[in-house]
Amino acid sequence: MRSVPLWALLSSACAPVVLILGWLVTASLQGSTYDPVAQTISVLAAPGTAGSWVMTAAFVALGVCHLLTAWGLRPAAAAGRIALAGGGVAALAVALFPAPSSGGSLRHGSVAVAGFVFLAAWPILAARSGRGAPWALRPVPSLGATVVMALGAGWFLLELHLQGAMGVAERAVTTLQSVWPFVVVLSCVRPAVRPRDRRAGADAERHLGSR
Repeated sequence: MRSVPLWALLSSACAPVVLILGWLVTASLQGSTYDPVAQTISVLAAPGTAGSWVMTAAFVALGVCHLLTAWGLRPAAAAGRIALAGGGVAALAVALFPAPSSGGSLRHGSVAVAGFVFLAAWPILAARSGRGAPWALRPVPSLGATVVMALGAGWFLLELHLQGAMGVAERAVTTLQSVWPFVVVLSCVRPAVRPRDRRAGADAERHLGSR
């Protein structure tokens, strides 16, 4: 028995892999027509562009990974698991409502913002107090993760407003948001103490105390 199923470790580990491989492969297919510094990841999935299906598939895979991780992350508070699942649904919606190759899209922008909010908020919403809580679910690390993600999202919005290095900012914050679930799950994956082992430990403590 473990505090989280091993498939949740796999789904959380796959999230950053599929995201990063998705944008790397798609950017290489688009070549010099795409500027990773000044253009967002969503542009890679714009209909009609070279390799857009790769980035679209990466968004779908990312959403499925977050949904599976939220399902398996039983030690986390329910509100945090729901928020993480919301981030997964938002990733699926990003694939369903892709950004246009030029200009903006209200539907795409709305689901992208929702994804940023869900994935920034889920760490603090998932926090647990008490000595038995996994370290990545304790209040201080959880709050720190939320603050850093919120600051990263603010940086991205600033770069978007200034038409600056929005691609760099988006990659930084989305990488962090995709890695943190893996960190949390990794802190939760530990063998549960069996009753026999617990009794043996108690007997050993009594034996040492009697000396």
